[in-house]
Amino acid sequence: MTPPQSLRVFVYGTLKPGKIYYQKYCEGRAIETQAAIALGKLFALPFGYPAMTEGEDAVHGFVLSFTDRSIMTELDELEGYQAGRSIDQNDYERKWIEVFNPSFESIGWAWAYVMHFDRIESQAGIYLPTGEWQA
Repeated sequence: MTPPQSLRVFVYGTLKPGKIYYQKYCEGRAIETQAAIALGKLFALPFGYPAMTEGEDAVHGFVLSFTDRSIMTELDELEGYQAGRSIDQNDYERKWIEVFNPSFESIGWAWAYVMHFDRIESQAGIYLPTGEWQA
């Protein structure tokens, strides 16, 4: 599946509206903000931000839509992701995932930053069974 004209990103941590990095990276640039759910597992990391890994839990966040595609370069840098690097060289991997509204109806696809479980485990991540991260 190919990305649509507007760029969509699922955010679940510091990039959510009202959180520390939303203002710096997204405010005034996001053309749409929609409450959303992705399937995965959510962990709080000891550094003050979360990490999502693959799984079947509901992870609560938002889909942010942008017309300025250069936002991905900035978000990749923030999330420690560089295309072409090996898994162990990136903090997160950028993946194209299906996202859902709060009623679990598909609202399409969006980019998301996910972390491999072994990295979460090595950083003493704490599982958040509610699927919601609060700063």
